[in-house]
Amino acid sequence: ELDEIKEEQAHDELLANIDTSDTVGLYLKEAGRVPLLTAEEEVSITKRIEQGVLAREKLANEEVSDEERWELHKLIQDGWDAREHLIRANARLVISVAKKYIGRGVPFLDLIQEGNIGLMRAAKKFDHRRGYKFSTYATWWIRQAVTRAIADQGRTIRVPVHMGDQVSRMLRTQHQLKQKYGRDPTIPEIAEALETTTKKIENMLQLARHPLSLQTPIGDEEDDVLGDFIEDETTPTPDTTASNNLLQEQLQDLLNTLPPREAR
Repeated sequence: ELDEIKEEQAHDELLANIDTSDTVGLYLKEAGRVPLLTAEEEVSITKRIEQGVLAREKLANEEVSDEERWELHKLIQDGWDAREHLIRANARLVISVAKKYIGRGVPFLDLIQEGNIGLMRAAKKFDHRRGYKFSTYATWWIRQAVTRAIADQGRTIRVPVHMGDQVSRMLRTQHQLKQKYGRDPTIPEIAEALETTTKKIENMLQLARHPLSLQTPIGDEEDDVLGDFIEDETTPTPDTTASNNLLQEQLQDLLNTLPPREAR
């Protein structure tokens, strides 16, 4: 809970100095003031964040001397400062993603705010030891936060996005059980597989048959539907996506060192 509170505070501070008379314009200007980070700077900053996390854990779980407590508090504060720096230096990513979803029923500034939440989650979860850039990892989280905000807040939505996720998962489970048993699974069988009640399965089946469920149009142009914005658990995670991109880059670098005939 403390981490979530800190994230909200960092989010508020990120927008605190923006004049509401031209909120979007000044935010765009503010986002461009912090220089982009080099790969080395990213590693240094994420190490400081990690040290702050470890310091919080030690302070919470171990008895320490007054002198050590002071040092731990300094590491914790430095970790929060490093995370804020990482977030501010990558605010351009939020704008880049958010502007692609203008006109989908959610104000641009709201898209930016939701994207910032995704950016903060990325800053919290990023592991520099995996070898890929933070921007690659963060873009996935920002896009997920923005698209889910559209699905949850868009003015033409009729089905809550969290319920859409549950229905989508239930339908996938139903299909998997049908393949396993060679027949349509019963409601109790689906409920057991999902570790939920038969009543909830009945409600989700009823919702799945509703004509406005996952086909509800979204946005002013109504060229997208709710199902387009529901997270598919079969899609790669940000870790997997970034790792695959890094592997492709490494393979290409290796191919570039080979003679043309061998590279083919």
